[in-house]
Amino acid sequence: MKPTKASTSGFLTKSQTVSSPADPRSLAPASLGYQMPPEWHPHESTWLVWPKNTTPWPDQVPQAQETYLRLLEFLTPNERVDLLVDDAETEASIRERLGHTRVLAERVVFHHIKTTDSWIRDYGPNFVMRRTQNKIEPAFNHWKFNAWGNKYRELKTDGDIPEQLEPILGMPRFKSALVLEGGSIDVNGEGMCLSTQRCLLNPNRNPSQSESEICQTLKDYLGIRQIVWLHQGIAGDDTDGHVDNLARFVNPRTIVCALEEDPADENYEALEDNYQRLRKARDAHEDPFQIIPLPMPFPIEGDQGRLPASYANFYIANERILLPTFGNPRDAQARDVLQRLFPDRQVVGVDSRALIWGRGALHCLTLQQPAAV
Repeated sequence: MKPTKASTSGFLTKSQTVSSPADPRSLAPASLGYQMPPEWHPHESTWLVWPKNTTPWPDQVPQAQETYLRLLEFLTPNERVDLLVDDAETEASIRERLGHTRVLAERVVFHHIKTTDSWIRDYGPNFVMRRTQNKIEPAFNHWKFNAWGNKYRELKTDGDIPEQLEPILGMPRFKSALVLEGGSIDVNGEGMCLSTQRCLLNPNRNPSQSESEICQTLKDYLGIRQIVWLHQGIAGDDTDGHVDNLARFVNPRTIVCALEEDPADENYEALEDNYQRLRKARDAHEDPFQIIPLPMPFPIEGDQGRLPASYANFYIANERILLPTFGNPRDAQARDVLQRLFPDRQVVGVDSRALIWGRGALHCLTLQQPAAV
């Protein structure tokens, strides 16, 4: 099945056509015409890592695996899924389980690559694209991964995954010395990027680099022109405030922003501050964005305090929006907001109560590979 077409206004226009040097990896991606496409650009595939580690899910691994089967059911009708598993034995076990589901198993491609954790959004390849002589060429960035500010040293080995995927992907790999997780950035395909100061400018990521140096690296590797800085994240977020829990582009000029309506809630002030920053922000043409409030679920408590549940952690798939739900009275409200913003895609709720115990949800677990269209 072909990827669903989506608006790519301003992305990879013919005016950006560049010639190809002998070794493209010797220069920064943006100087060669590469840029990161927005998530609504048609997907070639979604990459996932089969959950098995008890670090994020001490008592929830079986439940997390059931959630993955649901993800495969929703994804495979419209795009390929590339699934990383440790070995052939694990693949055989999953294939047997797929036989009892509605997953289109022929659209799941297994790769035997050992991982320690499942949050591939944060350590996996960050895809970019360019047009050369009327052809779209893909590549990917390989950022440095230090397990969210050196919080989980046993998980840092996942930082090698992009290099291991290079022969499978068969495209150029640009390696950056910048520590960056994929959940800390969001782009609109027209030169703009969202991120948070508390995360990307945190000394536990890049202590020797100034804000201006970090901004320049983002411009060089993502092909963006401007960054809109939010301040901080939500309670319980061990990433120091990934933007994919806070605000997301839904089209080049519209941003959904998580807001808490209860002034007594511990997230109220931080989310209100982010909202006001977005209202003051301007796009690359100096025009304001349309900012759409997205509700927050009622608090969900874990063994060690509040869990970072957020409806902003949705995933834009081909033809569908996968929305994390939490058995919460506000689930339906969040679904309605996104359905109005994505009239050509079906918003599907995926119960993420098991996932959130690992302090992440659907966007953190998924990684889109854009189609060369």
